[in-house]
Amino acid sequence: MFTKQTIRDIDVTDKFVLLRADYNVPLANGSITDDYRIKQSLPTVQFLLDKGAKLIICSHLGRPDGQPDPAASLFSVAKRLQELLGQKVEFATDCVGDKAEKAAAKLQPGHVLLLENLRYHAEEEANDAAFAKQLAVLAEVFVQDGFGVVHRAHASTEGVTHYLPSVAGLLLEKEVDTITDVMLKPARPLVAIIGGAKIADKIDILHKFIDIADFVAVGGAMANTFLAAQGVDIAKSLYDKADVTLAKDIMAKAAAKAQMQPFVFALPHDAVVANKLDKTAPTRIIDWTAHVIADIENYPKRAPAISSHIKPDEMILDIGPFSASFIAGALQLANTVVWNGAAGVTETKSLHDPIGPTAHGTETILEAIVGDFGHKPFSLVGGGDTVGYVEARGMVSSFNHVSTGGGASLELMSGRKLPGVEALLDKSKVE
Repeated sequence: MFTKQTIRDIDVTDKFVLLRADYNVPLANGSITDDYRIKQSLPTVQFLLDKGAKLIICSHLGRPDGQPDPAASLFSVAKRLQELLGQKVEFATDCVGDKAEKAAAKLQPGHVLLLENLRYHAEEEANDAAFAKQLAVLAEVFVQDGFGVVHRAHASTEGVTHYLPSVAGLLLEKEVDTITDVMLKPARPLVAIIGGAKIADKIDILHKFIDIADFVAVGGAMANTFLAAQGVDIAKSLYDKADVTLAKDIMAKAAAKAQMQPFVFALPHDAVVANKLDKTAPTRIIDWTAHVIADIENYPKRAPAISSHIKPDEMILDIGPFSASFIAGALQLANTVVWNGAAGVTETKSLHDPIGPTAHGTETILEAIVGDFGHKPFSLVGGGDTVGYVEARGMVSSFNHVSTGGGASLELMSGRKLPGVEALLDKSKVE
């Protein structure tokens, strides 16, 4: 149960409302390539407009490093938001100061103004009090709905709450409630699939899922570090030597749990390799357990069908078909699945292979989660590159919840407090 006040708990009629959204969307040549985050903000935006609010929206986009940068302008977002809402969206060329204040003052009930990129000002990420006051002067109420930024204490997430009554939007409420419910009371068995590049980036979530899940599968470049810790030759594969000891500790914890109760910590048994990261590079499958098959008593002379050796100039770019099928099998038994991180490199599509030669492991996992193999568990996609893959495949609606926040979802799953949520008014203070 969400413990903070929301827009349902306050009267916004004829009031200036400052809404913090997360419109950090991908752009190519000034055009939005994925408007998922904008669409997810619409229920909150429409609710406030229907209640007669004078709506001022602020957000960041990209990393302009405290300086105006046309490539990071939110003007394209204003145009897309206008199309989605079917009404005029005004745009201010700054987020504070005279330009912003004059644009805000002209608003009428039910009208919308989008401010220019917050991160054109270094004071935003510094959580500068004076900058927060400049934002607050624009409005009478603050609404936090940018889930993707609430794990940061910035001026527009924490600082502004000191100067305005501050509540949550509908998206923030939905994100926190859904993720919290999955972590505290999942329908079991609970399967967690964790990918990414560095163990250090996801150490807390790995420990958390070893504690609470029934099956944890590791993929992506992060799996290479675990394989190296096991003594597997990974040749030129990306891995983090500094995390090898960390990997050994995590594997030891997983093994100790497996001795006490039914639990599986799944690392890849096979992989797709190539000598370079290129969609035209030839790939092959290696299986470092293949020699075991050759030694089975009934087949003493049988040679392994798949090589068990990676060549010195090769690198692991995806989990192999056996590993993907093993995870898919576990998903057929699961009632809840949390997925954060692709199983391999997913940016290698070609005309001959629209999935991509190093994305078939990720695709198999996706197919298993959405029910293509018969069973469909409750599914939570926890932000990051996984969301990008799901969106690119046009499959967002096939999942129960696709989070708009990568870092925020990880920190919430890990049990950490989110500064941008903690700063909001408590439900207990509703009069």
